[in-house]
Amino acid sequence: MITGLGSARDLASGRKGAFYNTLEEFSKYWTRIDIICPKTNNINSGNSKLETLNSKQIQSANWRTKSQIINLFGNVYVHISPWPLIFHPFWFLKKSLEIYKEQKFDLMTVHEFPPFYNGIGARLLWWKIRVPYVLEIHHIPGYPKAASFKESVYRNLMRWFTKFDVSRALAVRVVNQIQVPEFLIKSGVPKEKIVYIPSMYIDLDIFKPLSLFKEYDLIFVGRLENNKGITLLLEVIRNFKNQESRIKCLVVGDGALRDWVQSQITNYQLPITNYGWAKDQKEIAELMNKSKILIMPSYNEGGPRVILEAMACGVPVLATNVGLIPDFAEKNVAKIIDWNAEDIAQKARELLENGEERERLSATGVELASKFERKIMVKNYADKLFKILED
Repeated sequence: MITGLGSARDLASGRKGAFYNTLEEFSKYWTRIDIICPKTNNINSGNSKLETLNSKQIQSANWRTKSQIINLFGNVYVHISPWPLIFHPFWFLKKSLEIYKEQKFDLMTVHEFPPFYNGIGARLLWWKIRVPYVLEIHHIPGYPKAASFKESVYRNLMRWFTKFDVSRALAVRVVNQIQVPEFLIKSGVPKEKIVYIPSMYIDLDIFKPLSLFKEYDLIFVGRLENNKGITLLLEVIRNFKNQESRIKCLVVGDGALRDWVQSQITNYQLPITNYGWAKDQKEIAELMNKSKILIMPSYNEGGPRVILEAMACGVPVLATNVGLIPDFAEKNVAKIIDWNAEDIAQKARELLENGEERERLSATGVELASKFERKIMVKNYADKLFKILED
């Protein structure tokens, strides 16, 4: 498995995030899984939450690359690059050849996104050993809407490069049925290569309705980055405050904008609790259950998982029309918001004042989320990969 920097940071720091929880179940279907990640400075090998190789094993396993290895669940090995990101395709090639010589792996999954260092590395490796690979394109940066000039550039790069990028891949995995496939097909990707395999693995033993007091009107859960719409959310809350509306908002997450978010809360005296990173899924589920509405003002997404986690908790969702939301359009299980603070504030106010509609959305959301149960969805992922390999 070839993954990105976000997954590397989570695994290396000891956080039991979405990727960790997926691997816990996914590892049951394979003899061995090797994961190659870019360099990260978040390594915490002393964290008791992770099963790390002892120093002798690490030294023995890495005499050629001096990379950090983290061992999870007995058969998952996470190899973290010691090289700068610009050289990642070459380290990826070097490390993959070492692993192949020892393990003779059968398949690669490659999480692809600009600047395409994973896809380039996979292509180089394919030329060397001809091991089949599946590209995984979870979302298109800047599509359907860009949060920055950089995302606009990345969107155009995806449009120009993707046809070449997928030409040697066995298949291209997408995690929604409308938005990403439409973009890829318009970019020249053969329709028959695109395989829908959801990445929403919801633990229904954790994410479920709980009888907790609703302390917050709105909850935001996600990385504090521009493309998640956090700046738009703060504008929404200022809109409420200026109209002297009583509202309480909870922001759960971490990221590059955390300090800026806190400064805005302080400077404008906004009724927002800047919670920070939740330690695990159980804590997220409890915080969701303490909230009346989940708000997701993202500019582009593949999923995101958080909308189904909220639905599983019986929490109504206000979301922009990204990722999975177009897939659910006919089911009427979420309220669509525009990338406009006044529109969001108006729709949030209407939903907060309409208890009957919140109850309807709660019931339909729980029913929809039940179809994405974690064990079933992870098995589906493994089964689809086996089928792609056989075909």
